[in-house]
Amino acid sequence: MSEETRPINSDLAFYIKRLRVPRLRDHLDRVTRQAAEEGWSYEEFLTTLLESEVFARDQAALERRIKSARFPSRAKTLETFDFTYQTSVRKQVLLHLASMRFVELGHNVVFLGPPGTGKTHLSIALGLKACHAGHTVLFLSAVEMITRLLEAQEKDSLRGVLNQLFKPDLLIIDEVGYIPFGRPAANLFFQVVNGRYEQGSTIISSNRAFSGWGEIFGGDVVVAAAMIDRLVHHAEIISLKGSSYRLKGKEVLADSVAKNR
Repeated sequence: MSEETRPINSDLAFYIKRLRVPRLRDHLDRVTRQAAEEGWSYEEFLTTLLESEVFARDQAALERRIKSARFPSRAKTLETFDFTYQTSVRKQVLLHLASMRFVELGHNVVFLGPPGTGKTHLSIALGLKACHAGHTVLFLSAVEMITRLLEAQEKDSLRGVLNQLFKPDLLIIDEVGYIPFGRPAANLFFQVVNGRYEQGSTIISSNRAFSGWGEIFGGDVVVAAAMIDRLVHHAEIISLKGSSYRLKGKEVLADSVAKNR
């Protein structure tokens, strides 16, 4: 029987199962062969074997955090963001945020700017960095969050849903302002912001300047002002400018088509 197909020692299999390190079994033959070929000490052998188990566990935990975050895309990273097109954003500021110091401090990030300028991309990118740093993250649109809260309120389960939104180290609320909310929704949104204030980090992206938030939240300028006050107290506010990245190159094409008509 070859080394590759050799069954694992029954006692060793028993202890691996008892210790709940099933991935260790997958690496055992490979590490054993390498140790014999290179003349490792027992300490080197054990260190390498346990290192493989720890790495596999860390990767599995990372995948769970990313899945739980419910990102709409994993491809929107800082590495894939086009800073040469979106010149209103300083790359150094985003790299500083990527250190995740703001999450450790419970601070916030607010992205403001027209549609297509990169707000969602940067929000996801920072969320992914947070997952890699070991933080829990939840991503959802403002409409999705409000819908969930209103339904919970009708079913007398609001406290449970609020606790779910308070729990993550980083909560990302995308697309605030695209659809206006009534006053009941504004009050619920405020409860989320207030409950996370100085307790957890929040990233918010909006296509409206703060001056327009009263209109977004049912004309309730008092609630909007209180919300903004808590959000910006410990926050990095990043204003994005320019035309939509999704239309990049299409303006020239449209002009060309119009001229040729």
